[in-house]
Amino acid sequence: GFFQSYAVEVDIKDASNATCLYANWMMRFLITYESNNGDYKNTTLNLSSNVTHNGSTCGNDTQAALVAVQFGDGHSWSINVTKNNETYQGDFVTLTYNTNDTTVFPDAKRKGPVTVLLKDPSPPVQLNTVYVCHNSYFIEAENTTQIFWNVTVQAFVQNGTVSKKESRCSADTPTSAPSVPPTIANVTTAPTTTLSPTPTTAPKPVENPDTGNYSLKSGNKTCFLATVGLQLNVSQDKPLLININPKTTIADGACGNTTATLKLNDGNSTLIGF
Repeated sequence: GFFQSYAVEVDIKDASNATCLYANWMMRFLITYESNNGDYKNTTLNLSSNVTHNGSTCGNDTQAALVAVQFGDGHSWSINVTKNNETYQGDFVTLTYNTNDTTVFPDAKRKGPVTVLLKDPSPPVQLNTVYVCHNSYFIEAENTTQIFWNVTVQAFVQNGTVSKKESRCSADTPTSAPSVPPTIANVTTAPTTTLSPTPTTAPKPVENPDTGNYSLKSGNKTCFLATVGLQLNVSQDKPLLININPKTTIADGACGNTTATLKLNDGNSTLIGF
């Protein structure tokens, strides 16, 4: 579904008040937690309107740069960025969520901060180049899914000016097909019949969504099956209809003993969780 989320902008200055690290991005977190009655529930942690970036540092040739943000009721997120010869690259991502936040975790069995540490999968970026990723991508670890989109970041900025040279992520490349590990999820598309319009006739807009067949596997066994056509009706000044295209949608998720989660990501900043 759609959740309220806020963009984060961090502009870190060095001793001479020149920009040394710039980042602007959006993110949200899907978290599975154990409730008081022993069930596992899914919740969404979004950024609040008030985000601080205490502890963020520029970094240098021998010390990693750090982007650290704090938000909500005791939640924080950070990434350290290392410099290696002519490139820079994210190293470790740290998410700390606080289950004492009853708005997000109303009945959590475990109380207090929970920290998840994982390796940043992003590729290295050339120095004096800004990394840009408009489409959404996500990383998973320890019952959490971190979702990012509209990302613009440059570490070790030279001469205090963010570069105009861009390095785009694979999700923004039109020719790159989404890759889904076969041991996690398989996506197939139900056959559809289409009529080829004449060259002078514009195709009619799609009124009904195509049906997709989605499945999850646990090891070699299929644990989740869904055959569904999805259309989102977004209420705003003018109602917006969005059809989810099975051909470009990535299915992911996990099956547990008592719960199963199916996540569909259409590559356009829309993520739906079942």
